Amino acid sequence: MSCKDCGSTTRPTPNPGPRCATCHRAVKAARKAASHERNVGKVYGLKPGQYEQLYAAQGGVCFICQRAKGLTKKLSVDHDHETGYVRGLLCGPCNKVLGHFRDDADAAYRMGDYLVDPPAFKVIGRVKPDE
Repeated sequence: MSCKDCGSTTRPTPNPGPRCATCHRAVKAARKAASHERNVGKVYGLKPGQYEQLYAAQGGVCFICQRAKGLTKKLSVDHDHETGYVRGLLCGPCNKVLGHFRDDADAAYRMGDYLVDPPAFKVIGRVKPDE
């Protein structure tokens, strides 16, 4: 049986069907992308292509940690819960931390200060377990 998209007969799909495995994966990926675009449009009001614009503007990474690329799981659309405005794209862990702070910028600043100048250093000095 030949593939209905590319006409190939050399790469059969694991299950009998009208497409070869390569074309089947491509169609599946296109459907997944279209579904994601519909969902972010419905939930956050993003127009087609705006998610990709944000992703490109952020360099293809989470805005906060600058590590997660959203390759296996797309980056989350972060929004202000009071106004509903979209702020950017974040990975799951960064989005959860931001949610835990309840959008309190002062808490985020305190976390940065804590990492740079831990209070324990002032009180008991630099102590670590015996190695």
